[in-house]
Amino acid sequence: MPLMGRMGRPGLIGMAARTAVVAGTATAVSGNVARRQQRRAEDKYEQHQYELQQEAAAMAPPGPQYAAPAPAPAPAPAPAADGSDLVAQLQQLATLKMQGVLSEAEFEAAKAKLLG
Repeated sequence: MPLMGRMGRPGLIGMAARTAVVAGTATAVSGNVARRQQRRAEDKYEQHQYELQQEAAAMAPPGPQYAAPAPAPAPAPAPAADGSDLVAQLQQLATLKMQGVLSEAEFEAAKAKLLG
């Protein structure tokens, strides 16, 4: 009687091989499902963050519509009687110019007025 192979139910090795194929397929499918679910969750989270930013931008007060007016120039001090007062007033003018309160032209005009 020649041995041709078994007919009917698979043997132990055949069942193990079939089980391995089924388990491998199930693992691959579940991995794809998990990746797809993760990607959808990330997309949903990003969309939610974008919507929150849009709402915050809509609720924020608008920026200034016009430039703030320039501060009024400081009035030039009255002429001093003695030299020490004159130096103090010139230093005060220089400080105002450095702070940006006085422009170069305003500083020169006030200085000329002080020096007579």
